Amino acid sequence: MRATKLTALAAATVFAISLAACGSDSDDSGNGAAAAPAPTMTSAAAAPSSAAPMDSMVNFGTGCAAVPTDPANAGSFEAMGKVPVATAASGNPLLSTLVTAVKKAGLVDSLNSAEGITVFAPTNDAFAKIPKATLDKVLADKKTLTSILTYHVVPGKLTPTDLAGTHKTLQGQDLTVAGSGESFTVGTDKAAVICGNVQTANANVYIIDSVLMPKS
Repeated sequence: MRATKLTALAAATVFAISLAACGSDSDDSGNGAAAAPAPTMTSAAAAPSSAAPMDSMVNFGTGCAAVPTDPANAGSFEAMGKVPVATAASGNPLLSTLVTAVKKAGLVDSLNSAEGITVFAPTNDAFAKIPKATLDKVLADKKTLTSILTYHVVPGKLTPTDLAGTHKTLQGQDLTVAGSGESFTVGTDKAAVICGNVQTANANVYIIDSVLMPKS
């Protein structure tokens, strides 16, 4: 009888140990099951299939930081994208001198009605590089001013991947753009694009840090 009790006790002990071992294996297996999907999720997140192409990028460049971020502001990227280019420029705080020049040249309607153009838009600081007496003289000479301004406009909406190369301007002379990615210079003066691929209703705008001068 005593032997039978000992045997039963031993069996119970072995059974309990077996249960504990199984429980431990189950926990380990559970942890493994929870961890298993992690590499799959990470791989899916890192997959480039859903990445946006370069041409769909709204804008690039350090100068874009000066553009208002409030969509209600007429100078914001969102607001500019809804109106034609001359109207869009009038709301942008970087381009007030350019807007004045466009108005003096009588080009507002021409630019706003153009279908698909690229505009290289000099900032206020770009115009400030020109001696005031010279700038005032140019602003007062409609023919010269029109020639300079139309030299900043290229037919067709050039995306960043289309930008590098030589392009015929509305002024008639060629304009060469060099660079790639998010770094471009324009013309022989090497004007740098400081805010690129800015969308308006009828144009792609590349804001530059110098005024481009056509050959005389």
